[in-house]
Amino acid sequence: MSGAAAVPPAPSSALLGRTFLHPALDYLVIGGGLSLLFTAVVALRAQSLEAIDATTLALLLLGCNAAHFASSTVRLYTKPGAEQTWPFLTRVVPLLFLVVLTLALALPEGLGAPIQKLYLTWSPFHYAAQAYGLCVMYSYRSGCALRPSDKRWLRWACLLPFIHYFCTAPTVGLDWLLAGLGLESRAWLVSLRESVGPLLVGLALLAPLLVYALLRRGRGQPMPLIGPLLMISNGIWWLVLLPLDAFVWATVFHGIQYLGIVLVFHVRDQLARPGNRHGPLTHALRFYAMSLLLGFALFQVLPQGYVLAGFGMVESVLLVVAAINIHHFVVDAFIWRLRPGTDNRRIVEASGR
Repeated sequence: MSGAAAVPPAPSSALLGRTFLHPALDYLVIGGGLSLLFTAVVALRAQSLEAIDATTLALLLLGCNAAHFASSTVRLYTKPGAEQTWPFLTRVVPLLFLVVLTLALALPEGLGAPIQKLYLTWSPFHYAAQAYGLCVMYSYRSGCALRPSDKRWLRWACLLPFIHYFCTAPTVGLDWLLAGLGLESRAWLVSLRESVGPLLVGLALLAPLLVYALLRRGRGQPMPLIGPLLMISNGIWWLVLLPLDAFVWATVFHGIQYLGIVLVFHVRDQLARPGNRHGPLTHALRFYAMSLLLGFALFQVLPQGYVLAGFGMVESVLLVVAAINIHHFVVDAFIWRLRPGTDNRRIVEASGR
């Protein structure tokens, strides 16, 4: 009605924000709620990986991890207009990665080892960047106006788990860089890192709540609760679990989170295509099936191809995994941009769930 006062959203709606699927699904799957419950169980049990039989773990890694890494490539080539927008990324970059991968296998010490270290160092940064991107998505979708300063605080809060990992993880991150400079054994440096580690843990766990409180005092609607949930769940993976558990389970739940949001965007793109004849479930199942098949080909078939070419099995598996991860990180930097006027921004701001 013309001239009528705007009706403020109900408190529960403002707290939860606008979701893509359903509040329960968004908060449990994309927000990381399920991973927090699982992490609590894993943290209380020793040898959590040894308690899972090899077949179950292999299927879990294929269905979540491999499919998730492959899904960014499937998304790239099914995204409307992607090949015209990014011709170098879609046509040249995959060939470059194959060339570099082959050279790394031929030069395991000179090129293969640095690529492996780079992948292990970059992974937690990628997870932090995903948490930041999802926080921004849900904020935009819920009407939370993010000023440049808000985004800076939000980004640093998301990056703190990575900074902790970078500073304290053995053989990678800062340890890797210092080893290259011959400084890794300095007693004062070891002492400094040991003292900084607990401080970074405290900051990483406290920062999401501080940023959430800060943004509640900003313009427009407050940041929805899924924002701090995303930051806390990503931080818990790296700050609570043992290193091996952290790397495996962070990758699993990051994969589940990623598959959830990429399916939302893919399905909505496909439904908007002229002449579309299929429903959301068909598009979702097709996308996941393509991701699963490509994931199997990349993680299982490709290493076997290098073994048949005369390279070692262990080296082939490790470097193929590293190359796939780095390619995934690069592709994500392009396909998830949220600039005004892009298809991604249109989907984020679209009305309805």
